[in-house]
Amino acid sequence: MRTVRRTVPAPQGLGTEVVGVPAGSDLELDLRLEAVMEGVLVTGKVHGTAAGECVRCLDAVTMDVNADLLELFAYPDRDREAGEEDDDVRELDGDFIVLEDAVRDAVVPALPFQPVCRDDCPGLCSECGARLADDPEHVHESLDPRWAALQGILQDDEKES
Repeated sequence: MRTVRRTVPAPQGLGTEVVGVPAGSDLELDLRLEAVMEGVLVTGKVHGTAAGECVRCLDAVTMDVNADLLELFAYPDRDREAGEEDDDVRELDGDFIVLEDAVRDAVVPALPFQPVCRDDCPGLCSECGARLADDPEHVHESLDPRWAALQGILQDDEKES
């Protein structure tokens, strides 16, 4: 068993279009490597900083991302059982463990599906696009279209008076 702590650059595509860990930014890996019968079991934590946009107001958002990592890297010359699919098994690359896909599989689901700058973010006005956080009293007078004909009658009465 061996513990490993490393700071590595984040790979490309570590996130979604809305939020993700920028490529090249620091990812902290705190891992435990254990030799088991089938290969090497890697467990631990991945920590990084994600950047994106608030889905309500489109402001920039940064947040800490902590993900748990648990992955078995099998020996390449292991005995395969009947029906075992190779797609689900990650293998050692010689004496190396390639963690990029395992880190991606751990970090991306840990990211928020809809990131917000704060829990009570009011977002943008649906009519003019103004930030509602800047002007909490922001309103538009809108007439229900079902009453539009009556508005015309009211204006005619005001002209006659």
